[in-house]
Amino acid sequence: MAPQREWFDKDYYKVLGVPTTASEKDITRAYRKLAKEHHPDANPGNAAAEERFKEISTAYDVLDDAAKRKEYDEVRQMVATGGGRSSGAPGPGGFGFQPPGAGGGFRFDTDDAGGIGDLLGGLFNRGGAGGRRGRPSAASPRRGDDLETELHLDFVDAAHGVTTTVRFTADAVCSVCHGNGARPGTAPTTCPTCGGSGQIANDQGMFSFSQVCPQCAGRGQIIEDPCPQCHGSGVEKRAREVKVRIPAGVDDGQRIRVKGRGAAGANGGPSGDLYVIVHVNPHRIFGRKGKDLTVKVPVTFVEAALGAEVKVPTLDSSVTLKVQPGTQPGKTVRVRGRGIVPPKGAAGDLLVSFDVAVPEKLDAAQRAAVEALAPVFTTNPRAHLDADIPVGGDDGA
Repeated sequence: MAPQREWFDKDYYKVLGVPTTASEKDITRAYRKLAKEHHPDANPGNAAAEERFKEISTAYDVLDDAAKRKEYDEVRQMVATGGGRSSGAPGPGGFGFQPPGAGGGFRFDTDDAGGIGDLLGGLFNRGGAGGRRGRPSAASPRRGDDLETELHLDFVDAAHGVTTTVRFTADAVCSVCHGNGARPGTAPTTCPTCGGSGQIANDQGMFSFSQVCPQCAGRGQIIEDPCPQCHGSGVEKRAREVKVRIPAGVDDGQRIRVKGRGAAGANGGPSGDLYVIVHVNPHRIFGRKGKDLTVKVPVTFVEAALGAEVKVPTLDSSVTLKVQPGTQPGKTVRVRGRGIVPPKGAAGDLLVSFDVAVPEKLDAAQRAAVEALAPVFTTNPRAHLDADIPVGGDDGA
């Protein structure tokens, strides 16, 4: 895995607002919060928010991947310590600099830079001592980029889990040449200038370094008769459909990784990964708190006062609950195991909140019945408010 140039400058932990010791859950939680706040859909026409969203996504792509995060941490650590080791009397930053006139001109010795020498050599194609490490050439297979797309799901599908198809447009292996860039019936030939390495040595006075071969542009091969579909690139942009399995209980804003379904790799390298951001549509009845479902159930005054049995919906079927006499508005009853059932772990619960329904209009018979109750209910429910005492009343002055 090759480090990216921006790893030397970007503090991805700071971008997500988490410490370097943050757990995977902490990183995911921070990403979801920031992504929801800065998503382009929530900030239409806001270029700054869009740029911030890209920065957040890039940071999460690195820190969410254990291998990438490990290498990123190593890069940042070596930069912070100036390369890790030095020998003799090192030059600036602990690297092995040799000044002009000291036996052979100006030399940047990446071997003296320790592990960071390999990283810098890989980034800037430096020759000299670092070249002896046998780094892969520009023509070596390279992994494709990770891609990201969005999926809007029905609340019930998100709760139960579903296998669905996401559609997007992206680079893919050319369907005509199958990635080699040459017209069918022909094949690429080894570049005569670099011998297939993709790089050539370039000595310029005091400096010696390697550069991308100008004849093959670093591929190490010459395509004399390019593919008419991809024009020699080996990839084409086309509409794609990818099946993705969404696990039961997926959260709104959660990222699902589909391994190997990202952009096509270069020079026969593996494809990147596809990340699907799930957006869950709200339900007209149910709400959600983690694995628990919530629902408000209206009851009449008579049912709340005298008690009753009422049917309550769940995601699968209905259950019958007993309303206790004297049930107050907002009272919540927990129905065990009738919430979200995740792939692993215990099922969530259904939280039922009772709401006393007060009719907006009464017919003559209803009004007469309610008025007949009035003389019987003599307890003042507002007595604790001391409504008859003026606020800021007599203080004895």
